Formats: sequence, C-alpha cells, structure tokens
Amino acid sequence: MIVATTVCPSPPLLLRELTGGQDVAADLRKACEEAVGALVAAAPDVIVVLGADARSAERVRGRVPVSAFGGPGERVPAAEALPTSLAVARRLLDDTGVRVPVEMGTIAADADPAETARRGRAVADRPERVGLLVMADAGARRGLRAPGHLDERTFPVDGAIRAALAEGDAAALLDLDPALCADLMINGRSALQAMAHARSGAPVAGPRLLYADDPFGVLYLVAVWPGDRR
Repeated sequence: MIVATTVCPSPPLLLRELTGGQDVAADLRKACEEAVGALVAAAPDVIVVLGADARSAERVRGRVPVSAFGGPGERVPAAEALPTSLAVARRLLDDTGVRVPVEMGTIAADADPAETARRGRAVADRPERVGLLVMADAGARRGLRAPGHLDERTFPVDGAIRAALAEGDAAALLDLDPALCADLMINGRSALQAMAHARSGAPVAGPRLLYADDPFGVLYLVAVWPGDRR
C-alpha cells in the first residue's frame, strides 16, 4: 500500500557543499525537503527510492560521493558510490531525519514499457505502508545553455509532465513517448512512468506541485501525491 509519493529532481547542487557562499539551489532544496517531509509525515513502514539512472538495479547500497561532484570530503571508491539520483535522495532523506528503513533502486532512463510497468507494480503490490520517492528530471533542452541545447519540442512535453504531476494524472505520464523523451533528454521518463504504474487505478486526492523551474536549462519539478491512508 502506497501511503504517499514524492517526486524530486536530482541535480548534485542539492548537496549544500557544492553551492558555496551563494546557494543557487536554495529554493529547490527547500521544496525537496518539504516534499520529503510530507513523505515521512505519511508514516510509512518503508521508503522505496526509485531513481532514474544509466542502468537498472533492483537494490543499491552505497555512500554519497560528494568529492566526485567536486565537493570536499574523502574520495568514495566507485564500487561504494551511489549513482547521482540515489546520492541526492540519500542526502535529502538524511537531512529530513528519516527513521524508517530505506530501500533504493534505479531504473534505466531507456527502460521499456514492460520494465516500467513491472517496477511500478512491484512497489504497489507490497503489503507494507510504502512511501515512494521518485528521483526524476524533466527536459534538459530548454535553452541555448542547457545541457542538450535548445529544442522547442521540449516545452509541450515538459508542460504535459508538469500538468500531470500537478493534477495527479498517472495516465498522462503513461502517454509519454520513450523515444521522444530520450531525444529531449527527459531522463526521468522511466522513473515517472514506473511511478504512474504504481499509482494507476485510483485517483490521486490532493496532489501538490511544490516547484517548477528551469534555472539551468533543465526543468526541475517537485511534487507530492498523497496515497491511501487506511
């Protein structure tokens, strides 16, 4: 039973050590912390983290490799380092003071519909009270200085993702085209669609979109979907 779902992006700048004196990610971090706080407030028995990544892995353990992102601290061996999406999730959870078990896994950005459906159903079918934290970025081609440069096609697709999260519309997320999303560098598509499968079949009451902006040419969205509180 999913008691709450939260969507956060995963830019390394959410790690405070990387922002220096001018905290350019302060507003985004605040929104993510509020969203994770809502997840914790739903009193889950376990928090399941699903992060978009280059490859899929059912269970991932490791440490936050701050130095690998250019920050201070000891070097974390590659074999012990969490991938970026899970590293950011781990930090957000730690900063929120989570005291329940956390299970982390990744889903490949190019995962096909069968995999996204399987991963989503696996979360939905768990008997515990589950808090689902989804780490997913939207389009990275929203400006001339964006990682993928400017592609005007990204704006309607990103707009559809934003509206779906704001309205709790799982079906709209399932309509995203994997090939087009890959072309637009919407690397969170697979994680969002896994979430949509996990939350399909029942309306989402009271969804909240806490943040939507593209300060670095990448659309970052933060949302909370309440779940079944029986």
